[in-house]
Amino acid sequence: MRNRFFITAFACGALSIIAGCSVGPDYRRPAALKSEPMPSAFTVPTDTNNVGEWKTAEPSANVPRGAWWEIFGDGELSRLETVAATGNQSLAAAAARLEQSRADLGVARSDYYPQFSADPEYTRQRTSPNAPLAPRKTPPAQGGVSHTYNNFVAPLNMNWELDLWGRVRRQVETARANFVASADDLQSARLALQAEVALDYFSLRELDQERRVVAESIETFRRSLELTQNRRKGGIVSDLDVSQAETQLRSTEAELPAIDLDRARVLHALATVCGQSAINFQLAVGPLTNSIPGVPARVPSELLERRPDVAAAERRMASANAQVGVARSAFYPRVFLTGAAGFQSISADSLFDWPSRVWSLGPSVSLPLFTGGRNRSELIRAHAVYDETVANYRQTVLSAFQEVEDQLAAQKLLASQIAAQQAALAAARHTLDIANNRYKAGVVTYLEVATAQSAALTNERSYIDLEGQRLSAEVSLIKALGGDWQGNPSKGEATQVSERN
Repeated sequence: MRNRFFITAFACGALSIIAGCSVGPDYRRPAALKSEPMPSAFTVPTDTNNVGEWKTAEPSANVPRGAWWEIFGDGELSRLETVAATGNQSLAAAAARLEQSRADLGVARSDYYPQFSADPEYTRQRTSPNAPLAPRKTPPAQGGVSHTYNNFVAPLNMNWELDLWGRVRRQVETARANFVASADDLQSARLALQAEVALDYFSLRELDQERRVVAESIETFRRSLELTQNRRKGGIVSDLDVSQAETQLRSTEAELPAIDLDRARVLHALATVCGQSAINFQLAVGPLTNSIPGVPARVPSELLERRPDVAAAERRMASANAQVGVARSAFYPRVFLTGAAGFQSISADSLFDWPSRVWSLGPSVSLPLFTGGRNRSELIRAHAVYDETVANYRQTVLSAFQEVEDQLAAQKLLASQIAAQQAALAAARHTLDIANNRYKAGVVTYLEVATAQSAALTNERSYIDLEGQRLSAEVSLIKALGGDWQGNPSKGEATQVSERN
């Protein structure tokens, strides 16, 4: 009996040792672009010098991407980024999803090991006198006798799947890849949150600047109206001049509520992003920052590898590839080693006596003979899911190229547009000075002054809008690159994931 036990244990152990094969394809990262080689460099329209070298992608979203917002030198923005990092609920949900994936990985790994359970049991039972007894040689089986007795059982059960075909290993690969993808999703949510805070903040400051300019213009128009009214009393100008000056003042005053409404909406959005109630959230009026960091002439294109969405898409390919192996393993038999050991007795006093011991040990095999096409359909589905993840990965890479190209072009072209707008604003202000002098000299009517004032106000608001667009483009470029181009680590920012690859 003992020899049989050791023979069975040895045979099962040998099977588990030699089981080194895993069905299904081993993962090899597909090409990022399907029908063309990777571009050799970033290019920017109208500026052939502003390029960045490219190399084969090695997704690495877990590297520190820096507290990039500090390059703008705005303490209030840094404060809001800190508030959002601790209060945003979408970020908290992404962190919770990461913990779920970590737990799923632990569940998958548990199948590597034997599963033990204890099922102690006590029953008191009576047999029927009319039930047949089990055949015995001596004494002969007899019916008509009932028995009432106790049954005490204290077993320890064991069940262990021998992973001969790598089904468990492929499941662990799937769980590990999903876990890393969840970590990348968390980084993606964090980067998107940081960018959204910066974009909302700069939009708010742009509106503050625009409101200041409009309010100053209203004061100027009010003084112009008073001057025109005084000149009308002196008979120097006509009622038409007064009417034109008042029309210009009132129409400009009507623009303030619209600006205030836009500011309120942006402020409420910023409050929500920061995880605070929009009811009590306030932010003092402040200037639009002039600290716009210049983009290097050659942006290192390997920074694009830090994009967490690219890394997450790549890990989901690995997960789907492992699932193909899981689906293929369903065509092979599953071998289990089961056992039980413990004590059984009709008396509690003798339950743990050595003669009361019981045990069993042996393998079992589950062989799929006919499944009605289920296994084949599951395999086809697994291949289709993998093909979908490959397409999603390539689309993510294409979108990443597009976003970087767009924002690099915006940096160049907005800078040129701002320079031209500055010149237009200077010319409009000079025209206004000339019109005011000519009006005071009685050479022209107020219409010429009103036209010059409106042109100056329009050009100044356009200039502010372009400055806001340039800041937004800077933030969008940082987001497109997966962080700033300096790579400074932020405090406590990166989620450390040791399970990658």
